[in-house]
This record gives sequence, C-alpha cells and structure tokens, in this order.
Amino acid sequence: MADAHQLYNESDQLKAAGKLPEAIAKLQEALTLDPAYTLAHSALAVLHQKLGEHEQAIEHAQQACELEPTDSFNFAALSITYQRAFAGTGERAYIQLAEEAMARSRMIEGGMA
Repeated sequence: MADAHQLYNESDQLKAAGKLPEAIAKLQEALTLDPAYTLAHSALAVLHQKLGEHEQAIEHAQQACELEPTDSFNFAALSITYQRAFAGTGERAYIQLAEEAMARSRMIEGGMA
C-alpha cells in the first residue's frame, strides 16, 4: 500500500502528463491517509485553480495556511490563489483577500507573526 508521499509523487507524474483530475484523485487519497499533509493541500490548490475550480482551490490553500501558520510561502500562495480566483471570476472581494494574505506573508517573513 502506498503512503501519502508516494501518492503525492504519483500525482505529480499525472499532473506532468496533463491528467489533472487523476492527479487530484491521488492527492485526495493521500489526504485520506494523512489529512495534515500540507504539501498535498498546496498541490490541490494549484490543480483546482488550473481547472477553474476556484472555491476548492481557495479551501485547500487556506487549509495549508491553517496547518502551517508560520510558513510565509503558504500565505503567498494563498494570495496568488485569490488573485487567480479574481482573474477567473471578476469577484472584487478576492483582491482584498489577496492583499491580506500577502501582508501576512510579509509579516511572517519579517518575524512579526
């Protein structure tokens, strides 16, 4: 039986082959084994974004931030996820959320978290 890390690697290969739904399924399987696998949540955010599934992308990016609240990269990635959601939907509320996430990323980087 594969572990979460092996499933992540399989997902990465599927993503490279352009098989995004299959890659998502592998990551979801990995999260079944390890719900706190932050890297899987981050990857799911990217994959859902590529498919135009903005709400799912945001949920996974937020989960990565909740799991590792002192990692500035997660908040920068969340900001990008919000920016792409804005680009895909035109929903202006995403702009403010993107700015807040980026501010949090910078605050963490500056040691102010």
